[in-house]
Amino acid sequence: MITTPPFDQAASLDNRKALQAYLDEAVQTGDPAFIADALGVIARAKGMADIAKQTGLSRETLYRTVSQKGNPNLKTLMAIVNALGVELRLGDSKPVKS
Repeated sequence: MITTPPFDQAASLDNRKALQAYLDEAVQTGDPAFIADALGVIARAKGMADIAKQTGLSRETLYRTVSQKGNPNLKTLMAIVNALGVELRLGDSKPVKS
Protein backbone atom coordinates (compact mmCIF):
# COMPACT_ATOMS: atom_id res chain seq x y z
CA MET A 1 0.00 0.00 0.00
CA ILE A 2 1.29 3.41 -0.95
CA THR A 3 0.80 6.23 1.51
CA THR A 4 1.23 9.89 0.74
CA PRO A 5 1.63 12.73 3.17
CA PRO A 6 -1.36 15.04 3.60
CA PHE A 7 -1.48 17.98 1.20
CA ASP A 8 -0.44 21.27 2.81
CA GLN A 9 -1.75 24.28 0.88
CA ALA A 10 0.89 26.49 2.56
CA ALA A 11 3.63 24.74 0.59
CA SER A 12 2.18 25.99 -2.70
CA LEU A 13 1.85 29.62 -1.60
CA ASP A 14 5.34 30.74 -2.50
CA ASN A 15 4.83 34.32 -3.65
CA ARG A 16 2.77 37.40 -2.77
CA LYS A 17 0.44 36.98 -5.77
CA ALA A 18 -0.43 33.41 -4.75
CA LEU A 19 -0.98 34.48 -1.13
CA GLN A 20 -3.30 37.29 -2.19
CA ALA A 21 -5.25 35.10 -4.60
CA TYR A 22 -5.77 32.47 -1.91
CA LEU A 23 -7.08 35.06 0.56
CA ASP A 24 -9.31 36.67 -2.09
CA GLU A 25 -10.89 33.29 -2.87
CA ALA A 26 -11.46 32.61 0.82
CA VAL A 27 -13.12 36.01 1.35
CA GLN A 28 -15.42 35.42 -1.61
CA THR A 29 -16.85 32.33 0.08
CA GLY A 30 -18.23 34.54 2.85
CA ASP A 31 -17.42 31.79 5.36
CA PRO A 32 -15.70 33.31 8.42
CA ALA A 33 -14.22 29.96 9.48
CA PHE A 34 -12.71 29.41 6.03
CA ILE A 35 -11.33 32.97 5.93
CA ALA A 36 -9.70 32.51 9.35
CA ASP A 37 -8.28 29.18 8.23
CA ALA A 38 -6.95 30.75 5.01
CA LEU A 39 -5.16 33.40 7.09
CA GLY A 40 -3.62 30.54 9.06
CA VAL A 41 -2.47 28.79 5.89
CA ILE A 42 -0.91 32.05 4.67
CA ALA A 43 0.74 32.62 8.05
CA ARG A 44 2.26 29.12 7.91
CA ALA A 45 3.48 29.83 4.37
CA LYS A 46 5.21 33.00 5.54
CA GLY A 47 6.44 31.60 8.86
CA MET A 48 4.23 31.51 11.92
CA ALA A 49 7.01 32.63 14.29
CA ASP A 50 7.73 35.73 12.20
CA ILE A 51 4.04 36.64 11.95
CA ALA A 52 3.60 36.17 15.70
CA LYS A 53 6.54 38.48 16.34
CA GLN A 54 5.26 41.15 13.94
CA THR A 55 1.76 41.11 15.43
CA GLY A 56 2.88 40.93 19.05
CA LEU A 57 0.83 37.75 19.54
CA SER A 58 2.22 34.55 20.97
CA ARG A 59 2.45 31.69 18.49
CA GLU A 60 -0.19 29.80 20.47
CA THR A 61 -2.57 32.77 20.32
CA LEU A 62 -1.90 33.24 16.62
CA TYR A 63 -2.57 29.56 15.86
CA ARG A 64 -5.80 29.71 17.86
CA THR A 65 -6.90 32.99 16.25
CA VAL A 66 -6.45 31.79 12.68
CA SER A 67 -7.99 28.38 13.18
CA GLN A 68 -11.43 27.47 11.84
CA LYS A 69 -12.77 28.00 15.36
CA GLY A 70 -10.93 31.32 15.77
CA ASN A 71 -12.81 34.57 16.01
CA PRO A 72 -10.33 37.45 15.83
CA ASN A 73 -11.43 40.96 16.68
CA LEU A 74 -10.94 43.55 13.96
CA LYS A 75 -7.76 45.00 15.51
CA THR A 76 -6.15 41.56 15.64
CA LEU A 77 -7.39 40.68 12.16
CA MET A 78 -5.85 43.83 10.68
CA ALA A 79 -2.55 43.25 12.51
CA ILE A 80 -2.39 39.75 11.04
CA VAL A 81 -3.31 40.92 7.53
CA ASN A 82 -0.66 43.64 7.64
CA ALA A 83 2.01 41.25 8.94
CA LEU A 84 1.15 38.82 6.15
CA GLY A 85 1.69 41.52 3.54
CA VAL A 86 -1.69 40.94 1.91
CA GLU A 87 -4.81 43.07 1.51
CA LEU A 88 -8.24 42.21 2.82
CA ARG A 89 -10.53 42.84 -0.15
CA LEU A 90 -14.22 42.84 0.64
CA GLY A 91 -16.53 42.62 -2.37
CA ASP A 92 -15.81 45.08 -5.15
CA SER A 93 -14.44 47.69 -2.75
CA LYS A 94 -10.88 48.89 -2.54
CA PRO A 95 -8.47 46.90 -0.36
CA VAL A 96 -8.74 47.48 3.39
CA LYS A 97 -5.47 48.53 5.02
CA SER A 98 -4.85 49.74 8.53
